Amino acid sequence: MRLEGVWLRYQRRGPWVLRETDVAIGPGEVAVVLGRNGVGKSTLLQLAAGVLRPTRGRVVDRPAAVGWVPERFPADQPFTVGAYLAAMARVAGLPGPEADRAVRRWVDRLGLTRFHAVRLPELSKGTAQKVGLAQALLRPPGLLVLDEPWEGLDAAARELVPEVVDEVLAEGGTVLVSDHRGETVRLPGARHWSVADGAVTEAAPSGAAATVVVELSVPAAGVAAAVARLRADGHHVLRVRDHAVPPPATRPASDSPPPAAAEDPFPGTGQPGERGRPAPVTGEAPLSGAPDGPDPAPGETPVSGASGRSGPAPEVAR
Repeated sequence: MRLEGVWLRYQRRGPWVLRETDVAIGPGEVAVVLGRNGVGKSTLLQLAAGVLRPTRGRVVDRPAAVGWVPERFPADQPFTVGAYLAAMARVAGLPGPEADRAVRRWVDRLGLTRFHAVRLPELSKGTAQKVGLAQALLRPPGLLVLDEPWEGLDAAARELVPEVVDEVLAEGGTVLVSDHRGETVRLPGARHWSVADGAVTEAAPSGAAATVVVELSVPAAGVAAAVARLRADGHHVLRVRDHAVPPPATRPASDSPPPAAAEDPFPGTGQPGERGRPAPVTGEAPLSGAPDGPDPAPGETPVSGASGRSGPAPEVAR
């Protein structure tokens, strides 16, 4: 997907929010959009998602299936969580049984089961954000656009966001995400786009490979072999816990703290005991008959996350 010579302003003769924007991102890639508040990060994401049209320029090769999660989900709609998600699954083109499975999957995964029959306006901001995330994922997206996705989420849901991103990337999808909380450190290998003074620039790769710390649990009898395999594969083992005989340290002895004095569990025998210590290694109305709430009134249409923008409509080139 490419943004080619994209300019955007919200009012004729108004200030340009973005000017001469030329960026591209391919399948299996994730880009983090950075910048101060009000510089146009959300505008860039909405252009990429198709929520906004450029005043000048064009967006090409956008995937057909786009999942869009705005910073604030528009919860002022007269639907229950279940009815809203069922309707959005149908809008996404999922047939009945597949739509039901998709709704159940994301309701369970995001911890929304007890809110299934609750109306959207009654939800907290964090729970409403989960609904916004769920509606974007009912149909596997070729492009997933997340505007501050961690905002208001509980700890469990925050941990889920990187998992979702990894799943989309593994299926060949593309992800754009903005974040001011510093949570995108959980996305190693992401490209960084900076927005400032109407321009979008990409930071050069640092050259250093990103690292992630992973804790493993192995049987005590297999610790030495597991550590040896990890080191043979080029991994750095930080430490080993709860093991009586720690494996050799991977750092020089001069870098290690002096050993603590061992306690003698057998006083009077002259046989000091070993004490194990860690080694310094390393628009369609909801389905009728929904069991979780009344059908919407005639003319009511569920609003997807894509409508979470307020303010005047942008000027569109004619």
